[in-house]
Formats: sequence, structure tokens, C-alpha cells
Amino acid sequence: MSRSTLSRRAYLQGCSLGWGWLAWQGLAAGEGSQSAVLPHVAPRARRVIFLFMDGGVSHVDSFDPKPLLTERSGQPAKWRPDTRSQAVSAGRKWLGSPWQFRQHGQSGLWVSSLFPRAAEIVDDLCVIRSMIGETPLHGAQSLLLHTGRSIAAAPSIGSWISWGLGRENEQLPGYVLLNNDWIPNGGFQNFASSFLPAMHQAALVRAKGTPVDNIVPTDSRDVQQAKLAYLQGQDRLFAERQGGVDEIESSIRNYETAARMQTLVPELCDVSRETAATLAMYGVDRSDSYDQLYALQCLRARRLVEAGVRFVEITCPNTHGNNSPWDQHGDLKLRHAENARITDQPVAALVKDLKQRGLLDDTLVVWAGEMGRTPHSSGTDGRDHHVSGYTIWMAGGGVRGGMTWGATDDMGMSAVENSLDIHDVHATILHQLGLDHERLTYRFGGREMRLTDVHGRVIRDILS
Repeated sequence: MSRSTLSRRAYLQGCSLGWGWLAWQGLAAGEGSQSAVLPHVAPRARRVIFLFMDGGVSHVDSFDPKPLLTERSGQPAKWRPDTRSQAVSAGRKWLGSPWQFRQHGQSGLWVSSLFPRAAEIVDDLCVIRSMIGETPLHGAQSLLLHTGRSIAAAPSIGSWISWGLGRENEQLPGYVLLNNDWIPNGGFQNFASSFLPAMHQAALVRAKGTPVDNIVPTDSRDVQQAKLAYLQGQDRLFAERQGGVDEIESSIRNYETAARMQTLVPELCDVSRETAATLAMYGVDRSDSYDQLYALQCLRARRLVEAGVRFVEITCPNTHGNNSPWDQHGDLKLRHAENARITDQPVAALVKDLKQRGLLDDTLVVWAGEMGRTPHSSGTDGRDHHVSGYTIWMAGGGVRGGMTWGATDDMGMSAVENSLDIHDVHATILHQLGLDHERLTYRFGGREMRLTDVHGRVIRDILS
């Protein structure tokens, strides 16, 4: 038979007196809440908020103090060629941090003056100081951080989680990107579903203007329902004639989700009913528009996970037209301070707010850029790309707070203790959600694909 005369639905309807069709309808009826993979282990977390610091925060200026680097600042940067680190070209000099480090909280974690609000939540943070990347290129590293591969055409971690666990709330997508008018290097591939069903790609919510296009209906409910029913019938007929192509079927489901979102999404994006104290805590009332909008997205993140979204990502605003917001080859003091001013208060407020609402225990918060920055410089106020040792942090979701894991050497050049790569972080995130990274697979291209590929291990020593 030709492809146009026998679709999957037609096959199910015609075979075994239609029992296959009845089974499919039973599954499809609860599709929004069905998971592709049941949890493999008891989950500690139900949801993830990923705070993406696009461009790479300097580890030696934030959470990884290096007194020896400060002592040798301005001296020629010479490094041992036998170590596992990036090479240091001729003419470069060590560059100490312009910010002061102090210990904070009961745990005594070190935080620089660049992040005064993060210093208030250190007892909830697990600071990982020993991350290693693959290549010091923004696009490749962004894709690696999001998809586990430094090349395109692989599903985002948010898509894997949405597919693996299904939706908690059928009125909302499983994966939401709270965008601040800047698409990171690597493009939308960072947030795409690739070979997973298209319904699991990120739903974009903008900071400026209308959060989601065409979300508010212009017709009466009866007219709208009639239109939707007609369009659904046409789409189903088209899908059946094409043999059940995933892109068409996912598009249909996305429109159905959009229809359900019309009531809830505008309500969740509207923070006007939040208390004045909450708005002030996040900094939504700050005078600068970049500050306001990033704070708004952090507050929306809390509202979205509270309503049942599995994975929420927040990007940083691009204030100065640079390649990436945190990418300071020059103007380090000016731009790192600006980015910290924008993000520090809302991020700390988000962790505090989740905790006081009892949500932090089962919400995993991840703060990470795609790389760090060099401890040396060709000038006096800039750092370049660095992937042989850098810092991220995690909080909540069953991760131990008030601790550091791993270490770089005395100059911040190389991870020398408990070194990790992004596959280990991905494996740990999935584990906390109840998913075994080696068993969360999807057959594509003749092999079982997974987020961590053939790599990854759960970092059990940071788990409570």
C-alpha cells in the first residue's frame, strides 16, 4: 500500500477489530500527563530552574578565590605545559580580581563582593569549582551545556526532561524559556527538541511586551471552540494522509496546548497580584529596565514551577551588544559589575522565595555559564575564554547546601580535584528527578540516544 492510503491511525483502526485504536485513544486521552519513561528511582526533585549566565562568569572573580593570583597580578603568566589546561600565549600577565572575597553564612563559603546577594544564600548553595569543558568557543560550549553535545541537532536537557517525565499540568508546556531578548550563541538549537517529539521543545516567554503572541482569544468562547474543532478536524485528516508525521502531530498537540494555555499563561505572567514586598525582594521595582525585566522573569519562574512546569530556563539580557552578556575580553570591571547588578538580587530572591514557600526542597536550581574566564590577560581589564577549570552552583532539589565541590589550582588555571564535565552535571540533574541517565534513551538513527551520550556519572557526594 502507498503511504497516503495507510496511516498509523488507519492501521490501528483496521487491525484486530479496532482494539489497537481503542488502546491508542486511551493513551492519547491522558497524553499531557503521561510520561514517556516512569521514574527509575525515587525522585528528590520535581522541577528544574536553570539560570543561564550567557558568556561565562569569571570563576576567579566570583566563587573561587585565588590569593596567589592577586599576589602575582601583573607578572608574566607562565604555566606548566604538562598540566591539563589551556596554553598561555606569550606576553600575557596574571590578573588578580578587582573584587574582594569574604566568607559568608554558617558554612563560611567564599563569595566576592561582586555578588553581595548570593552571599546571603550561601548555606543553600553547592558551589562546584572543578568544571571542565571541551573547547573555548561560545557556540560549542552553549550547545554542550544545553544538549550534551558541542554540535547541533541534539535535544535540549529541558526537552529530555519534558519527554521523560511528561507534564504535571496539562494547561502548560513542560519546558519554558524565559527569554530576555537575546538568543545565546548556538541559537535556538540550545532549546530545541531535535529528534524527540516536537511538542517538547521550549515555549518562549518574552520579558518585554506581550509575553506570548496570540495567547489571548479575540472571539467569544463558542466561536473559538467551533473554529478549534474545525481546524482540529482538518489537521487530523491532513496528518492521517501523511502517515502520521511527527512534526504534524506535534504541531496539532501544540495548538491544543496553546488553547489550554489561554487562561493560565497570561495569569502566570501577570505579577501585579504579588505583594509589594515580593516585588521589592526580586527587584521588579528597580529603576533600570534591564534590572526590572530580569527580576520579572525570575518571579515568573517561581510562578511557573509552582503551577507545574517541569523545566524553566532564564537567559540574561544583552545590555551592550556584545557577543554574549558575560563575555568580557575588556571592560571586565564595568560589565561584570553591570551583569551582577542585574542578576544577583533576583537570583537570590528566587532561592529565598522558593525556600520560604516550601518549594526549594523539590526544585533544583542550577546557575551556570558555558565556561569561565582566564586568570591571565593581554591587558589590565579583561579575561578570555577558559574551559579547563570553572565554577557553577546548584541549590535545592536534594543537593547539599553550604558546601564546595572540587577545586582548581592556586592560580585558577586547571581543575585539580574532583574534576567534572557537563555530562556529570546532566546525569546528576536527571537522577534527582528520578531518571537514570543511562536508561533515559530514545531510538534514533539506528542507536539508542541519550542526553549524556556514552558519558556521565552521578555526583553522589553532593547529594543529601
